Amino acid sequence: MAPSQTARYLQFQTDKTESIDAETIVETPVSLTVNGENWLTFMCTPILLEELGIGFLFNEGIIAAKSELADVRVCEHGDNIDIWLNHSVEKPVKWRRTSGCSGGVTGVELLSEGLPTIPVQGAIFTPLQINALVVRLFESQELYKETGGVHTSALSDGESVIIVAEDIGRHNTLDKIAGVYLSLQPVLPHKVVITTGRISSEMLQKASRIGAEALISRTSPSSLSIQMAEKMGITLIGYARRNRFNVYAHPERIDSNGGKH
Repeated sequence: MAPSQTARYLQFQTDKTESIDAETIVETPVSLTVNGENWLTFMCTPILLEELGIGFLFNEGIIAAKSELADVRVCEHGDNIDIWLNHSVEKPVKWRRTSGCSGGVTGVELLSEGLPTIPVQGAIFTPLQINALVVRLFESQELYKETGGVHTSALSDGESVIIVAEDIGRHNTLDKIAGVYLSLQPVLPHKVVITTGRISSEMLQKASRIGAEALISRTSPSSLSIQMAEKMGITLIGYARRNRFNVYAHPERIDSNGGKH
């Protein structure tokens, strides 16, 4: 399935009405089957579907390594991700609906003790680096430029954008990034997640799973995500623009003097 499709709409202006054809983002249900058992249905944009399924299992703590995957395939109709593991696994008894758009769900408990804590060892980023990463995120929004109405997230080493994912659901973008990361296993000196989406608790959880030292958003964090970032040692940045940003947790990683480290 294509990630966008043509839609016709009427545009009303003061002195005229015009019929316009434009690309719109696709939202579609895609089910996840694990070891032959149906687990849940994503509402998502149908690109990087294998990575979406893999990353979701990783972010839920079901798998920890690529070696646990026996087979991953998307069915010919594109509406099911079929994942087989080389070990048995129990489906979570209860899914919790998250604040993510397009119906996000998770089986992970809030403020879980199993999530990693990132050591804070002094300044490693400058304000100019953070501003530059925001610009690079905007430049990487290929699907957004075509359709609008889509979230973009990226994984960076602090300098370059390494992995980019787009989806109608902001939480899906971080699952896709985790899936690509698990498949490629790049060695990065630092890990920074940049996203267009609001930072809620599940977004913070997903960033922490891949060991992100910093999570940057163009919009706001929630109160719970700030608490979690403090606990987990993640530098939490919101309302990031080309020339400014707000730091809500662990500003120690940002060199306020602007010097390089």
